[in-house]
Amino acid sequence: MKGIYKIIALVLSIGLIIGLTAACGSKADVQNTTNSENTNNKSSKETVKIAYLPITHALPIFVENQLQNRTGDNFKIELVKYGSWPELMDALNTGRVDGASVLIELAMKAKEQGIGIKAVALGHKDGNVIVVANDINSVADLKGKNFAIPHRQSSHNILLGQLLKDAGLTYKDLKVVELSPPEMPAALAQGQIAGYCVAEPFGAKSVAINTGKVLADSKELWEDSICCSLVLTESFINDKHDIAQKLTKQYNEAGKYIEEHKKETEEIAKQYLKLDDNVYNLSMKWISFDDLRITKGAYTDLTKRLIEFDISKTPPTYDDFIDDSLFG
Repeated sequence: MKGIYKIIALVLSIGLIIGLTAACGSKADVQNTTNSENTNNKSSKETVKIAYLPITHALPIFVENQLQNRTGDNFKIELVKYGSWPELMDALNTGRVDGASVLIELAMKAKEQGIGIKAVALGHKDGNVIVVANDINSVADLKGKNFAIPHRQSSHNILLGQLLKDAGLTYKDLKVVELSPPEMPAALAQGQIAGYCVAEPFGAKSVAINTGKVLADSKELWEDSICCSLVLTESFINDKHDIAQKLTKQYNEAGKYIEEHKKETEEIAKQYLKLDDNVYNLSMKWISFDDLRITKGAYTDLTKRLIEFDISKTPPTYDDFIDDSLFG
């Protein structure tokens, strides 16, 4: 009898184990199906990779990314962060990303060299300052000293050229060095450079902690200056034109959102930029985002300045480089 009970107990145990296993298996299948469905829903949206550096001038793409998450669009933005302009441009030029928020002159040079890209919108308007050490009181005081720019192909280089020209000086009167934007405030504080011009928030950083001051701003030197832009690859524009158009239209709307929703924009900015409030607020006082269209007049002015200051000999024409049709 004991043997029979053991057999019955064994059969019941096996049945229980099978039942539990089946139940667990069903639950896992449901979970996997749900996860699979979620993944399929996400993958049904086209991913648009946009490269950026963590600077205030890239705010429109940050804001668009946050606002776009609330829409039912057929695409999603994937922001790809880089630490330097050369790294970012390498990704853009080799097609590892679909577009970038980038110094427009770098993109123009790439276009000049045969890379298939188009600028579709501005990154911002104005918003660049000439920051100098506290003992520098005039442009003449910069003679013979080190002055930093982020790249030779930049509006910051043009602004420096204009600053020197207005003072009767030239590039030869000082030592122009290239530094990555995050290094500039520390270099100024340590006396390695006497001044710099760079994308925000790095100008505001030195001013906010009183290790530097503003000698001039872009509105004084070059009104309605062009600096950064949203650039897309031609293959992306051609192959996914509808998405490119939606992306550009929403980007411009993000610029208007920045102007109209200051507090909300600050909260979004904090997700991408590690900034003290005073640095962010000072930086934003210098920049506007209300109209990000690249006009032919502003672009023509830019190309003339590039030639004047020997930054580029044959910059691409407006029609070759600017795609205004996506702007909406």
